[in-house]
Amino acid sequence: MSDRGEWQTLGLIVATYAVWALATVWLAALWLPLAVVVTALTMALHSSLSHEVLHGHPFGNQRLNEALVFAAIGLFIPYIRFRDTHLAHHIDDNLTDPYDDPESNYLDPAVWDRMSPAMRAVLRLNNTLLGRLLIGPVVAQVNFMGADWRLIRAGQSGVAAAWGWHFVGIIPVALWLAYVAQMPLWVYILSAYIGLSILKIRTFLEHRAYGQVTGRTVVIEDQGWLAFMFLNNNLHLVHHLHPGVAWYELPRLYFADPEQFLKQNDGYRYASYGEVFKRYLLRAKDQVPHPIWRSTKEP
Repeated sequence: MSDRGEWQTLGLIVATYAVWALATVWLAALWLPLAVVVTALTMALHSSLSHEVLHGHPFGNQRLNEALVFAAIGLFIPYIRFRDTHLAHHIDDNLTDPYDDPESNYLDPAVWDRMSPAMRAVLRLNNTLLGRLLIGPVVAQVNFMGADWRLIRAGQSGVAAAWGWHFVGIIPVALWLAYVAQMPLWVYILSAYIGLSILKIRTFLEHRAYGQVTGRTVVIEDQGWLAFMFLNNNLHLVHHLHPGVAWYELPRLYFADPEQFLKQNDGYRYASYGEVFKRYLLRAKDQVPHPIWRSTKEP
């Protein structure tokens, strides 16, 4: 670890596991609704810390970093697949591409045209913030697992192994739930779903369809509890321009010269997550078919 900030990251990882343990044991015995909320928050924070790990923090040894987030407390997303798809997402020239950006929520217009009215209605709902919170985790998980299943069937190296390691990472969580925790399994699964919903707030409008590459990535100047839960990844343009910079340094970089960053992303900015909720809770942020993308590629 190179400086105090890396100790901050390590300390936060330890604290996250400690609070998760307390929530699933002590809080679950005390008052289950509070345990659900705290457990969900620790799962969301664990995902944000996993994002830090895949970008090379807190140690110089990446195997050691990944061992720190090996326990799959969030249940649904294999770390290795998250790592590989997210690093592919960091090829900024492909941002929002329906095929080449693994994290794009846009579709090829030709694919959209062939969809049933019912599926279009689901995806339109998913493009509102309320819809993203309610059904976003299901939509994303079905798409994610479907894409990985197609890769496994096509013989893509490493995908099946990543899922295998994920199930190994679930074993300590399952043992904890079976022999230590006071939280029923169905409640834990509900907490994991809520944790994913919280993360959907961050990813909801991180990127937009836009010709200029840097103009595709948002800045949300929030400095509240959601910014902490997302480890300042709300300053998303700063992260994309400086992907190796640790979470605690992103605000310093941005607020030293915000005009520079906003010039690069052509003013794609929100003052807070409160503004995002006010604008988009019940209204779609944009359309599902990519508005400026054309290609002959199809899955």
